[in-house]
Formats: sequence, C-alpha cells, structure tokens
Amino acid sequence: MLCLRLSVVLLPFFSSHVLSLPFLGPCDEVVVTSVSGTYTGIITDIAPHVRQFLKMPYALSPTESRRWLPPIKPSSNSGSTYDATTFPPSCPQYVSRVPTVQSQDVPEFQIFTDSQGTTAGASAAETSEDCLYLAVWTPAGLEVSNLPVIMFITGGGFLTGGINIPYQLPHHWVERTQAHIVVTINYRLNIMGFPDAAGLEIQNIGLLDQRMALEWVRDNIAAFRGNPSRIMLWGQSAGADSVDFQNFAFPNDPIASSFYMSSGNAYQPIVVSDSGHKNFSFVATHFGCAGLDSSQELDCMRTVPSDDLQNFVGQYMDNFTLVDPTLAPLRFNPTADEVLVFSNYTERYEKGLVADRPAIVSTTTNEGVVAVPYPGTPGSSAVGQPPNQTVVDFATLLYFLRPALNLTTYRIQYAGNFSNVSPRPWLGAYHLSDLPPVFGTHGDFRGSSTPEEVAVSESMQNNVFMQMQDPTARLEGVEWPSYKEGGALVFGLNGTIVQRVSVSEIDNACAGFGI
Repeated sequence: MLCLRLSVVLLPFFSSHVLSLPFLGPCDEVVVTSVSGTYTGIITDIAPHVRQFLKMPYALSPTESRRWLPPIKPSSNSGSTYDATTFPPSCPQYVSRVPTVQSQDVPEFQIFTDSQGTTAGASAAETSEDCLYLAVWTPAGLEVSNLPVIMFITGGGFLTGGINIPYQLPHHWVERTQAHIVVTINYRLNIMGFPDAAGLEIQNIGLLDQRMALEWVRDNIAAFRGNPSRIMLWGQSAGADSVDFQNFAFPNDPIASSFYMSSGNAYQPIVVSDSGHKNFSFVATHFGCAGLDSSQELDCMRTVPSDDLQNFVGQYMDNFTLVDPTLAPLRFNPTADEVLVFSNYTERYEKGLVADRPAIVSTTTNEGVVAVPYPGTPGSSAVGQPPNQTVVDFATLLYFLRPALNLTTYRIQYAGNFSNVSPRPWLGAYHLSDLPPVFGTHGDFRGSSTPEEVAVSESMQNNVFMQMQDPTARLEGVEWPSYKEGGALVFGLNGTIVQRVSVSEIDNACAGFGI
C-alpha cells in the first residue's frame, strides 16, 4: 500500500524557502529494520518531513548487578522490535537549588519533565537507571542514502543532560536541510557514570556509554539512510569535553570523521582526583555500607535506590554552595585513568596520540556569565541585575576560551544577543546560547525570531552542515582558514550575519588577564 505525503524540495539548498511536492511512499516509512532490530518511529505535524525515532537502546539496562559496570551491547537481532515513538527516561540526575541562568531565565536548556513536574532540591522526575537510549532524526520520504550524520552529546557538567531537552531537539534543522541525520544520546551521569569506587576497574563508564552509542550509530545508521563513514561527533560543554576525551582515547579508531566542540575540550579543569576513593566511600557510609571491603561496598551500594543516591549527593553539594563552603566538595566527574582520560593532554598531542580528524571549536562571547553566581537571591529585587562583567569576562577566558589542540581545527565564535534566547540584555551570547541557532529552535520560546536571528541561524547551520559533509570545505564564500592559518568565523556580531576575523582578535583577550 502507498500513502500520499508531502516532500520538501529546497530551492536553492541553503534557502529557508521550500517547495512542497506530493509523492507516493510506503505507509511503513516510519518502520526501519537494522542489524540491531526493527524500530517504529513517528512523523509529527511540526516537522512533517522528518522521521523521529526517539527511544532506541544501544546498551543493556545498567541496573542491579550491572550498575557501575561498563555498558553491555545487546545481542544483534534484526527480529527484535522496539517502539521508538516516545522519549526515553533521562539518566538519574538531581535538580539543584542553586539559582542559575538556566533555572531562572531559560529552563528550555534543562531536561523536559512535564508529567510529574520537578522540584528544585530533589531528584529529577521522569528519570530512570534504564536510560541508555539514543534518538535519531532523519529525512522522511526521500529515496536517498549516505547522508552525513551528526551525533550530539549533551552538556551539563557531567551532572545533568539527556535527549529530551527542548532547545536541543533537531527536528527543525533536519526539516530544513532534508540532507542530514542527527542523533542525540543519553549517558550515565554524576555518581552513576563516574563513581570512582575502590571496587571497580573502570571508573569513567559514562564515557564508555558514549563510545558504545557511537558504535551503534556506525553499525546501524545506514538503515536510516546515513553514511557510517561520515559521522561528525558534536558535544557542548561537558559534551564537548567528552568529544575531546573520545578524540584522545581512540586515536586509531575514532569512528567519527570530524569533531565539533562547543564551549569545551579536554583541557578544561573538570577532571577530579580522589586517589583514596573517599567520595564514593563517604556516600556509602551514609547508606549503611561502611566497614566493608571494596567488593562488599559495591554490592551494598547497588541496593540503594538511584534517586536516594542523587538526592544525597545533590543536597550535599547544594549545602556546600549555599550554606557552608567549608564542607569538602563531593564531586563525581571523569577521573584520569590514563586509558579514557589522561593527566597530560599536551604531551599526548605532541606525541601524535590523537585522532587525525578535522574539528570545529566554538565559543560564545559571554560564556562566563553562567560560571559566576547568579545575581540576587530568588524572590529578591536583586534577581536579574547584571553581575560584575569583569568577573564574567575572566571566567569566560579562564574556563572556555582555550583552543583545543587538533591537527586541523576551525574556530567559531557566536556573538548573537537575541531577546527570545537571551531574555535579559546582560546575558548576551552566554554559554549554551549558540545551540538554538544550530538546532533551529531559537523561535520556539518567548516569541518569534527576528530576520537577523533567522539568517544567523541558517548561516551557522550551513557551515556546520558543510563541515559534516566535507570536513575540509571552504564555506559559503567566506574563506574559513584553520586555526593554524590564523582565521575564525564570528556569527551575529553587531548585526553582521557572519564575518571572518583574525583568530588573534579572539585569543589576545586572554593577555589582559595574564592567562
């Protein structure tokens, strides 16, 4: 049986205008069979030319005895069937009481938890340890194949994140191009993904989750009309750190043909050192698992509900930040194991122990506004007042404006200040604000986008797409030399859609702070 649907033709490719043409296609176009199973997805009115497969397992559920173990690949079985029409639960995470730009001004950068609601100071609703899923957005009704693919790793400080984040859903972008595929993944976070427990041989299991998801994409994406040899690995913030970790950890088999690191890289100061595994044992003691050997401690901790673990760790850190800064920090981030995460990335780079793949490295002009305390106590008249901009600038330079070392690196800076994404004027181009232009979600909240905002978004999408398709491309008539050649592209600066600048104009800002 054939079903009448509409097909989009973009004339020309980079135009935002579309020509809708009817065509006949199979009714089961939302059913895809790959080597791993048969998946049923959906097509929605908001993106009528995009097939969405929202819940596909790439690893076995990491629960009970599999908690804190590396992910286990499911048996390949094309006969297995999966309903991929709804989002999976996000991995366990905590909603902090500490006010942030995201919680106060742009909650669309947080995981979506509509049915139960989420109260600050508690484990997030709609999460589960059974969370190792990915989602695929691919054009519908087109008899094409070998589309370039981008796999996105969400940020959140290795504490929060997941697939179902409103600003980070790619349906608008895929609807516009009809020429690429986007994959987004869940991976284990915080104490569940980076436990650093004495009884474990491998601590950075969240990074292994990411790697297994990338392997799933390599093995299965052709069934969704993707090209397994043309995969760009993209991440933002902690996700960008993760991309660079993967870059260095698998230099001979990166799977990805290119990298895209938004506001992060392996040189950020996020790696923890807890040689005595004190953090994990401190949590274990709270739950009655003290005085045991390392194996027994793990067995005991595997019986504690994940929500209880999230609440204890999260509430402790809230108290550290809001009440008593003399407490010892309780952090569960990647650790330098010299296998997946290394203690000296400059040395490894100089030895050539890095994947020889082109990379985009992007930053925003006001990154640091999310790294300083949010102004004012919630409910007070001081909320929303501008923070000290000198402190913000220092945080931008210290934490974010460090180019990742890569054999061929291209630089982007985002400078847009549009009120629907930056609802307070002093937010400017803050950390995260470059994501809605690329995903195409900038007009989904707080009013429609301006023509300039749309043009900036389309220009960013076009450049990223061309790098995805051809990692050595010179783009949109604006010569984009590599970082070593001394050039960068800036988007949305003072009403200019895109312009080429000397990379020294970006990096020389560090000199004023002695960085």
